[in-house]
Amino acid sequence: MGSVNDISKDTIVRINNEIFLITEFQHVNPGKGSAFVRTKLKNIRTGKTMEITFKSNESVEFVAVERRRMQYLYNNGHLYSFMDNGSYEQIEINGDLLEGKKEYLKEGLEVNVIMFEGVPLSITLPNKVTFKIIDAEPGVKGDTASGNVTKEATLENGTKVRVPLFIKEGEEIIVNTESGDYVERA
Repeated sequence: MGSVNDISKDTIVRINNEIFLITEFQHVNPGKGSAFVRTKLKNIRTGKTMEITFKSNESVEFVAVERRRMQYLYNNGHLYSFMDNGSYEQIEINGDLLEGKKEYLKEGLEVNVIMFEGVPLSITLPNKVTFKIIDAEPGVKGDTASGNVTKEATLENGTKVRVPLFIKEGEEIIVNTESGDYVERA
């Protein structure tokens, strides 16, 4: 058992003998009343999501998981293939378990695969990943009067992100995998 203050993204917890992956969390400390943690959980067995709010004085049963460093290989329709760099063992993860993360996968990217009892549950991406721009409209000269102006660009894996006007097709940029925002040129 552990404190709800130890809850973080990609943590595995057991509630009523069911295993859940925490996909989102927010620690809230209101001015009046006691603190609490708002969470969004995904049931590992059924895939259903639910929201639970924990009071700060409650305890949660954390489940021990294994985190293995693996390399992303390819997408086979709905399955995503990863390879263990040490043993060269390959595993496949269902795309439903990678919601919000598969958009930032690219061939050769090293990730941490979260395993529970030998079954892959999810992945942890690096905070920042470098991508090549394959499509971006040219910026219009003088179109900066309104301040922070952006345009849409397509990354090498097909994901679309907002980038500053000066970014051109063929350039490499760094993208924040948590927010999906442009960070800087690579």
